[in-house]
Amino acid sequence: MGGSGRTRGVARLLARCALLAIVAAVVVLFLALGEAGPMVLLSGLGGIVVSAAGLWWLLARRGPLRLLGALLAVAAPVGVLVHYILEGVWGNALLALGLYGLALVCARAALRATGRAYVMRGKTRPLPRRPVLIMNPKSGGGKVERFGLVERAERMGAEVHLLDTEDGTDVEALARKAVEDGADLLGVAGGDGTQALVAGVAVEHDLPFLVISAGTRNHFAMDLGLDRTDPSGCLDALIDGEQLRVDLGTVSGRPFVNTVSFGVYADIVQSPEYRDAKTGTTFTLLPDLLGESGRRLDATVDEKRLTGQQAILVSNNPYATADPTAAGLRSRLDRGKLGVIALRVEDVAQAAELAVRGERSQGLNVLTAHRVEVVAETDTLPVAVDGEALTLPTPVVCTVRPRALRVLVPRHRPGTVAPRSPLNWRWITALALGRAR
Repeated sequence: MGGSGRTRGVARLLARCALLAIVAAVVVLFLALGEAGPMVLLSGLGGIVVSAAGLWWLLARRGPLRLLGALLAVAAPVGVLVHYILEGVWGNALLALGLYGLALVCARAALRATGRAYVMRGKTRPLPRRPVLIMNPKSGGGKVERFGLVERAERMGAEVHLLDTEDGTDVEALARKAVEDGADLLGVAGGDGTQALVAGVAVEHDLPFLVISAGTRNHFAMDLGLDRTDPSGCLDALIDGEQLRVDLGTVSGRPFVNTVSFGVYADIVQSPEYRDAKTGTTFTLLPDLLGESGRRLDATVDEKRLTGQQAILVSNNPYATADPTAAGLRSRLDRGKLGVIALRVEDVAQAAELAVRGERSQGLNVLTAHRVEVVAETDTLPVAVDGEALTLPTPVVCTVRPRALRVLVPRHRPGTVAPRSPLNWRWITALALGRAR
């Protein structure tokens, strides 16, 4: 109780610091307005809009417009800075930006402080007698060898199969063969795509599934509350574990544990050059994908209809924010819902609105659903499933199987820390005044 009270006190102090920094930034801006007039504020906003327009042309156009976009993206902020220097208020502008940055840092720290390490608690079940683990020796830059996962797993009584990455082992066939031979647990040390395939087999046979965080990003492991810094700790579940019931997503019958991406990203990862030159390939392909000739998608999200979308991301349970690459966090995996993020930016004006308004812009839809159907004008559709490039027949249907997957996890694990509220200043103000619930 005392620890909880201290945490609440720290969160309130951070919220107050955030509010003070915001107030100070506003005061500094008003001082600048008093010296140089409203053009200071208007030029700053104009710089944001022009820079966003330049970035849109840089990404979505070719030839002279792309060059012009690059120039605008750089020239707009430089022009605003020159204007502030000539008006003698550049110091005010830098100080206001610094104070606003401090306010954001304090506000987000306050939200983290009000969050808690959420550890999904499962039930104790008899330990597996014949666990079979499938390990990818190249996953995560060689984590299997670096952490001695094979040796440790075998000491714990597990049977280990190493994937032959050269011949392209059929992971699902390997898992089904293990079940036929009497396995009473299936586990994977590898990326999320491999995790999903074996998890699907585990669900088919109602077997527990073990996640070993030996991939590159390990989003599924992170959201299960596992330790991503030491994958060998995941093996503790074999001797002191508990079983969780979590959801499993499906896309056209194929299982996924994290996300299914349609549109721009899915088209990019289909390119043969993407693996060797991700940035260059993305920059080359974006004009075709974002321009008028680019693919447009329609989706039915439960009963809501979305048309002309350029990118759609469907996740197994919703992410904490509309930017999963930044948040990378789902506080729960047992809500029985899909998260949906859909983007449509057609022109410079919409790109500027997205830059200014963020998640509140009209071009961005953030939803939850039980069923998502995606269609296009073609018979097949490029799809990225847990980062793997696939081509699926349309319509592509995503659903969620609530609590279908039994996951064996160590009893002692870090947990998942998520803020109790998204960042909004009304809530931060209530927290600072001691009125936030």
